Amino acid sequence: MSDSNEEYEEDIILADLSDEELVEQMFDDLYDGLKEEIEEGTNILLSRGWSAEKVLNEALVAGMTIVGIDFRDGILFVPEVLMAANAMKGGMAILKPLLAETGAKPVGTMVIGTVKGDIHDIGKNLVGMMLEGAGFEVFDIGINSSVEDFFAAMEKHKPDVLGMSALLTTTMPYMKVVIDEMVNKGIRDDYIVLVGGAPLNEEFGEYVGADRYCRDSAEAAAVAVAMVTERRQSSA
Repeated sequence: MSDSNEEYEEDIILADLSDEELVEQMFDDLYDGLKEEIEEGTNILLSRGWSAEKVLNEALVAGMTIVGIDFRDGILFVPEVLMAANAMKGGMAILKPLLAETGAKPVGTMVIGTVKGDIHDIGKNLVGMMLEGAGFEVFDIGINSSVEDFFAAMEKHKPDVLGMSALLTTTMPYMKVVIDEMVNKGIRDDYIVLVGGAPLNEEFGEYVGADRYCRDSAEAAAVAVAMVTERRQSSA
């Protein structure tokens, strides 16, 4: 069986596909975690005159949005999402220097971490990747992050957005500890605070004092872009 599958794969010659067909194929290849095919597709679109930004948004980010939604809905699982993330990294590695050359300033900056006591990082990683895809500069401080860790990163990177993740009901309340300390220090309004994780909901987001609860990585990217853009326009 594997031989016939390999032959079938070889039947699809990416360079022979139209732009529209190639993008559709890249969605499938991202979904299947095929890094080399994503790298090839990225290079083909660039060679056809696509801008790095267009490839990023219309092929990679759009494809990862599908992955993010199916992960949320339980159709895809962690290993598959990690493979998709790795495939996207392949495309991003090609695009990053080109995006830098155009002088494209980041849409915004974000510090993100999983809160103290919690060692889950898949959702956080996916959010970070989606935001990078949306043009953000992301500083990921990892798992088991304390108030001190978040504050040190905010001081160092001066981000537009602070993102906190928790996957356990026992660690969720730590988000409030961080936000309460921001209030105490008089810096709460300097940042857009987004929270997320499987056990959270909108009501909990309001309770801890976050600006928004985001149910998945696709929503987190959309919300972050919209809120940072709005804040910059209002302060201009």
